[in-house]
Amino acid sequence: MFGISFSELLLVGLVALLVLGPERLPGAARTAGLWIGRLKRSFNAIKQEVEREIGADEIRRQLHNEHILSLEEEAKKIFNPQPTPVEPVATVAPTVEAHSIVPPTPVAAPEPVVHAVPVEPAPVVHASPTPVTPSAHDSSLPPRAP
Repeated sequence: MFGISFSELLLVGLVALLVLGPERLPGAARTAGLWIGRLKRSFNAIKQEVEREIGADEIRRQLHNEHILSLEEEAKKIFNPQPTPVEPVATVAPTVEAHSIVPPTPVAAPEPVVHAVPVEPAPVVHASPTPVTPSAHDSSLPPRAP
């Protein structure tokens, strides 16, 4: 975990035995073990809480994305309406007896009325084929003010 080898642990144990002595070393090892266990449990609890939060965030993100997708679908339906196919309506033709049929009479269309309005000829305007505009680097132009 921390890159500590067995020889390094043995060296720490020998130093602890010399400093604490053989009487107090078992109690110190037990206390150290209890503290290490508490630290591990605390770290695991924190890790699980973070994983739960990340999972909850992921669920919230998925719900938010689904909500956005549904809003996009609604917007597409509003802005790009698809024409609904119209079903043909079945109609029943009324029954007509033979003696009631009258042939249509032809009606002549009215003739359009044309009014003669004198039209004056438009004046002829001669324009040059391409307008001449001076270039920005023309030396005949005065210098521009800054």
